[in-house]
Amino acid sequence: MDAVRGFLHDWRVVLLIIHVGVTAAMIVVILLQRSEGGGLGMGRTDALFSVRGQANVLSRMTAIFAGIFFFLSLLMAWSVGGPARSSTSIMDKLPAGTSAPAAPAPGAPAPGATPGPPAAPSAPNR
Repeated sequence: MDAVRGFLHDWRVVLLIIHVGVTAAMIVVILLQRSEGGGLGMGRTDALFSVRGQANVLSRMTAIFAGIFFFLSLLMAWSVGGPARSSTSIMDKLPAGTSAPAAPAPGAPAPGATPGPPAAPSAPNR
């Protein structure tokens, strides 16, 4: 498996170019298809019994391009995966030593001290 991943790593740019080409072809084929307006209930009534010879070819081409697109997407995602990773936690990578807590800011109450009564509101200046 690692040999296949190494081979695909070298061919990643080629796969990307093929992927972009398939994507562009799929977009063109989808835009060539005739809109039947069925999604929003709009459209002509005579389109129900229209000849669908050309639509079948375009539908098949769309399905083929979509299948190639998904296959290439999965292949490229699999090729960028690194070696098998062990299930370690990010907490395992912390240094073992503990540091002292940060000193409180000047004017801030000390930890554990009870707060005093609130200050009286000042009169507005006019």
